Amino acid sequence: MRLIGQHEVGAIGMGAMPLSIEGRPGRDRALATVRAALDAGITLIDTADAYHWHADEVGHNERLLAGFSREALIATKGGRGRPGDGSWTVNGTPGHLVRACEASLRRLGVEAIDLYQLHKPDPEVPWADSVGALRTLLDQGKIRMAGVSNVTAEQILTAREILGEGLVSVQNRFSPAVRDSEPELRLCADLGLAFLPWSPLGGISRSSLDGPSADEGSCTPFHEIARERGVSPQRVCLAWLLTLSPTLIPIPGASRPETIRDSAAATTLTLTETELARLS
Repeated sequence: MRLIGQHEVGAIGMGAMPLSIEGRPGRDRALATVRAALDAGITLIDTADAYHWHADEVGHNERLLAGFSREALIATKGGRGRPGDGSWTVNGTPGHLVRACEASLRRLGVEAIDLYQLHKPDPEVPWADSVGALRTLLDQGKIRMAGVSNVTAEQILTAREILGEGLVSVQNRFSPAVRDSEPELRLCADLGLAFLPWSPLGGISRSSLDGPSADEGSCTPFHEIARERGVSPQRVCLAWLLTLSPTLIPIPGASRPETIRDSAAATTLTLTETELARLS
């Protein structure tokens, strides 16, 4: 178990985006995947209002997860959009963020959102103004905790000044293949903030944004140790990530029950010092 603010969650979370974007499974399999995650001990599920496929279905992923809000901490995000052509937009104006949060509240069917995260800094909006919207939402009781995503160390410190203890998490891309957020990872450990790496299996499996998951190779140390241990390279990857910081909580995506069960099992895999040296 690990902490988000004062809330204890399983050390592995789940990224629900693959259940709603291009190539998504049918509703029955999507719901079975979420149920499998909960049954495996996962109690943090990450979503966003922009996790949808077509332009007219904003909040598809949030509506899918609404029935599970009593069983898990549902973390959602606002500040990005998807026009329906595969592209992404960003809107970090305070007015938009407040309206987006209110819409997420209705879709999730809750009185307050457990964790609401600013999806991405908007280069057209002062960072302090965007974060100020989270401050407003906290003060109004519409969200219980706040987070920021795709940010620099400097932006984290600014958010901390504005949000104080209300800031509990940072969600940046981090994986075996993409490690340029190591400064932010270390800063989160120093500040006691949960670090939620998105696309944590990069270099092991393709991101859902790139299409169906598939092995990218079989010669990395992750694959070698997986063969030696008789487990998946994805499980080795997640077990390695857990050793990097006591505040790190990976949120691997999943669209099938068997894959999220395998991810959850990473908490039971203890890597040796020799193996960790090979992976690092």
